[in-house]
Amino acid sequence: MSIWEYANPKKFMSTTAPVLPWVFGLAGLCLAVGLVWGFFFTPDDYRQGSTVKIIYLHVPSALMAINAWLMMLVASLIWLVRRHHVSALAARAAAPVGIAMTLIALATGAIWGQPMWGTWWAWDPRLTSFLILFLFYLGYVALWAAIEDPDTAADLTSVLCIVGSVFALLSRYAVNFWNQGLHQGASLSLDKEENVSDVFYQPLLLSMAGFILLFIALVILRTRTEIRVRRIKALLTRARRA
Repeated sequence: MSIWEYANPKKFMSTTAPVLPWVFGLAGLCLAVGLVWGFFFTPDDYRQGSTVKIIYLHVPSALMAINAWLMMLVASLIWLVRRHHVSALAARAAAPVGIAMTLIALATGAIWGQPMWGTWWAWDPRLTSFLILFLFYLGYVALWAAIEDPDTAADLTSVLCIVGSVFALLSRYAVNFWNQGLHQGASLSLDKEENVSDVFYQPLLLSMAGFILLFIALVILRTRTEIRVRRIKALLTRARRA
């Protein structure tokens, strides 16, 4: 069986229908356990106090905001190379979810930054690149909406996605590029010394798993919706011609 079989809309719809409720269920379970555990059953940090608990929303949402764009990049490249419509529709479906994740990350970052930095916003390299990424998300959605021909829209948004990927990578690695930034280093790392304390680690992993599964479920759901919309438009076009 080839993975490209799932680029067929009919195959995609039949395969994802039974899987979708399970993904939503696992996402809800991970989020419920991770957030309740993190917010109510972990201690305050000795320096940050209760503010540290914002990581259970901020870190997973920031992770998915960046990786949502990278997923869109992969789907866009598949569209440009192989012209599979499901990949283009999946990229389009992921964009509003990515916008939501970016907004959550920006808002929770501001909530954390106000007591830690004494300001809601600072032109820190990572924050600035994250804001630019958010604007690219808005531009991507607007470009899809502005072009009537779906294939032309998929082509142009794919090019935009490639350009915007620079800022997705900058958002992820800005702290490493510019050491003078206010933003702290990664909460999770292959280097054990850079990880958060063990007491925060496990609920954070559960929260991240919940956000990842929620993103997958929402993208599948929205892709299925995009396929249905495409079918309805095709039927209406045929009916008008007839």
